[in-house]
Amino acid sequence: MPLETPLNSLGFAKAPADTRVVVAMSGGVDSSVVAAQLAEEGYDVVGVTLQLYDHGAALAKKGACCAGLDIHDARRVAEEMGFPHYVLDYENIFKDAVIDEFAESYLAGATPVPCIRCNERVKFKDLLETARDLEADCMATGHYIQRKNGALGPELHCAEDANRDQSYFLFSTTPEQLDYLRFPLGHLPSKGATRELAAKYGLAVADKPDSQDICFVPNGDYASVIEKLRPDAIDPGDIVHVDGRVLGRHEGVIRYTIGQRRGLQIGGLSEPLYVVKLDVDTKQVIVGPKEMLATRLIPVQEINWLGDEPFESRDEWHVSVKVRSTRPPREAIIRPISATEAEVELLSPEQGVAPGQACVFYETDGTRIFGGGWIWKGA
Repeated sequence: MPLETPLNSLGFAKAPADTRVVVAMSGGVDSSVVAAQLAEEGYDVVGVTLQLYDHGAALAKKGACCAGLDIHDARRVAEEMGFPHYVLDYENIFKDAVIDEFAESYLAGATPVPCIRCNERVKFKDLLETARDLEADCMATGHYIQRKNGALGPELHCAEDANRDQSYFLFSTTPEQLDYLRFPLGHLPSKGATRELAAKYGLAVADKPDSQDICFVPNGDYASVIEKLRPDAIDPGDIVHVDGRVLGRHEGVIRYTIGQRRGLQIGGLSEPLYVVKLDVDTKQVIVGPKEMLATRLIPVQEINWLGDEPFESRDEWHVSVKVRSTRPPREAIIRPISATEAEVELLSPEQGVAPGQACVFYETDGTRIFGGGWIWKGA
C-alpha cells in the first residue's frame, strides 16, 4: 500500500514545486516576505500587484499602498527571488467598488471603512478569481490573521500578535474565500519577526515604513478627497446644540465625524461638546454632552456569518464585538433578525458608534472570528 503524501506548509498533499500560489503583493514588507518565503520553500509562486488608481499622480506619496513606488518595489522583490510578477490595472473596478461608495457614504453622514470594502470587493473577489484563472491552488496575502482548520472546515482566527491583528478589516471573508486563502504571517509573534525574515531574504524593502493612510486619501484628509469627487455636494450649514440652539456655522457635514470634539470652532461654552449626530438632509452638525455618545443597541446589516451553525438557528448569540479597529472587543448579545440583519446589544455602552462602521463578532474566550456586519442607522 503506497504511503500517503504528507501535507505541505500550505495544506496540500503534494510537493511545493507542484503547488502554485498567487501572492497578492502590495510592495510592502509583509506581502514581500510572504512571497519570498514561499519561493524559498520551493512553491510555484506568481506575484500579482494591483494598480488601484493613477499611480503616476501618486508616485511621490508615501504612507499608502499600491502607488507607483510600491509597484516598483514588488517587481524588484520578484526579480530578486526569481518568480514571475504581474501588474493588473484595477483602477475602474476600484473606483466603482470602493471610492464611489466611500464618497457617497461620507455625504450621507456615515463613517465608511474603505479598506474592508477593498478586501471584500476587489482583493478577495476579482483578484481571487484571477488567481483561479491562473490555475493557482491558493492565494496568499500578507495580512496578520490566522486560518485554522476546524472540525467543520477552515476557521478565521486573530493574529498571534494582537498589536498587528487585522481581523476587523477581514470579517467579510466568506467561507468559500477562506477555503482558498492563506495567511502565512498570522502566527508570527511580532512585526519585528517579519522584518527579520525580510533581512534574512535580503529584501530591499526590509526597512520600508508601514503604510498608514487609506491609499487614495493623502494625509488622512477625507474632506479634500470628497470635495474633488463630489464638488457640488458640499454645502455649509448650522452647528446646533441638541437643545435647539444654533452655536455656529460649518463648511460641510463631511468635515465632521460622530464623537468629534476638536475643531468645532464653537468656543466660549462652559461644557465640552461632541458631535452626536450628522443630519445630511438639514445640513446640520448636532452637538451635545459626552454622555449622549453612549450606545448600547446597534443595528447591523450585510452580515457575513462564519459560525458553525446557521446564523438564524439561535435567538441569541453571546459573543464579543468590535465597533472600531483600535478598540478591544467587548461582550455583546447578537439577536438575528434575518440571515443578514441583527440587533447587537452591548453589555456595557460604547461611545462614538456611527453608521458606516463595521461591527465584528469574536469568540468571547478565544481567538475565533465569527464574521460581522455593517452598522447602518441612527446608532
